[in-house]
Amino acid sequence: MKILRSILSIFGILLLSNSLFGQALTTDIIKGHMIADWERAKAYTKEYLEAMPEDGINFKPGPDLRSFAEQMLHMSQGTIGLIVSGTGAIPIFQGKSLEKMEEFKTKAALTQVVLQTYDFAIASIKNIDASKMENLVKRGKFEVTQYDWLNKAFEHQTHHRGQTTIYLRLKGIKTPNEKLF
Repeated sequence: MKILRSILSIFGILLLSNSLFGQALTTDIIKGHMIADWERAKAYTKEYLEAMPEDGINFKPGPDLRSFAEQMLHMSQGTIGLIVSGTGAIPIFQGKSLEKMEEFKTKAALTQVVLQTYDFAIASIKNIDASKMENLVKRGKFEVTQYDWLNKAFEHQTHHRGQTTIYLRLKGIKTPNEKLF
């Protein structure tokens, strides 16, 4: 059923794009759009990191919540795992639990790790053979296409960056303007 849903989704995208843009939406075009989206997301996340002052990096809005740094590190760890599932790349920071690593909880170190993770995602997508994005990959209880894993990676980083909006607002900081394009 999941394979059929993926095929139907891709077929729908191809039909829509063909009628709207006069060209088929090839896997190479999809890959190019993904790379552009990840580059935009990196720039957007960098603005979030720059907006938070050093004294807010370990700020928690509540005792049972992650700190700003822990949110960003969790986002990065998730990005690595999901990108690996989507591309087959060799993970960076292998065997490390980024969220628990105190040495990454300064503004400079946090920024470096997070941006390095975006660079990893972008390079991994650039290196994938786009014709293989329909290959199924099993991770835990899920078995979906590489394309689906890449979409989940993007969704995950967007979700966690979005959660940090409230951290900035609680510190009285104006959040960066949205970057849709």
